[in-house]
Amino acid sequence: MKRMTMLVSVGLLLVVLAVPAQAAVEVNTSFDVLLVAFVPCANGGAGELVDLEGPLHVLTSFTINNNHVNGNSHFQPQGISGTGESTGDSYHAVGVTQDHFEGSLVNGQFNENFVNNFRIIGQGPGNNFSIHENFHITINANGELTSFHDNFVVDCK
Repeated sequence: MKRMTMLVSVGLLLVVLAVPAQAAVEVNTSFDVLLVAFVPCANGGAGELVDLEGPLHVLTSFTINNNHVNGNSHFQPQGISGTGESTGDSYHAVGVTQDHFEGSLVNGQFNENFVNNFRIIGQGPGNNFSIHENFHITINANGELTSFHDNFVVDCK
């Protein structure tokens, strides 16, 4: 998901650079996804592949004001569910992934904050899988990396 968010952010930035000053763009959509996720705590701890499908809500926006650009992205499963390939257990994908960036089109100063909370919730105890990540980066006007933080946690409950 982080890779997808980064690709969306880069794509939005390229579009931003092609749009005249004082522009604002917002895209609010939903589309069906099909994915297979490995849930290591499922199947009594043996793990299993879970086939998931359903709608993913995506909201992206960006604004250019003179020489400043900022943007946001928001990804949220809405009814994504599936079945374990080994056990036949039911699972639901929940959570939210958000990204915010802002920067100068003059001196290259840039900030980005990314938060991902993705959970695959199974029936019964002990097979709930969660991924949490928060990421921050700051680049100053001299192009120097002044802040970098990446906290990534994977957990089974």
